Amino acid sequence: MTVKQISVFLENKPGQLAEFTKLLKKNDIDMRALSLADAEDFGILRLIVDDSYKTACILKDAGYVFSITPVLAIELSDKPGSLAHVLDILGENDVNLEYTYAFLTRKKDRAYMIFRVPDNEKAIQVLNKSGIQPICQSELGELFE
Repeated sequence: MTVKQISVFLENKPGQLAEFTKLLKKNDIDMRALSLADAEDFGILRLIVDDSYKTACILKDAGYVFSITPVLAIELSDKPGSLAHVLDILGENDVNLEYTYAFLTRKKDRAYMIFRVPDNEKAIQVLNKSGIQPICQSELGELFE
């Protein structure tokens, strides 16, 4: 029950993100979620897309350095405390959170988070015991219809 995140290394200079997004547009790739972390010389662009295989092929052909990582996608109630509840469950069960970012869909009153954890299987088991079912890659597309 994971989704595929593509992490792309971009030079930290003006226009790099614009150039990257134009490549996606040219190839009809739809971004579902995006997070950008920067360092002095480069940035790490993390994204969830509608077609990770097609995107990987396009990025390879264009010469980008990237990796694909399985991450958790979680649906939450869009109300105060929902994220704190999930974070409590993970923390109480010794599941460390490496990073997280949010994304939106067309579903009203729902929020969505991406979680990167060291052990996806453990996190999935912990969340399932608490009634939280992570979203799989095939279900992700349905959220945007």
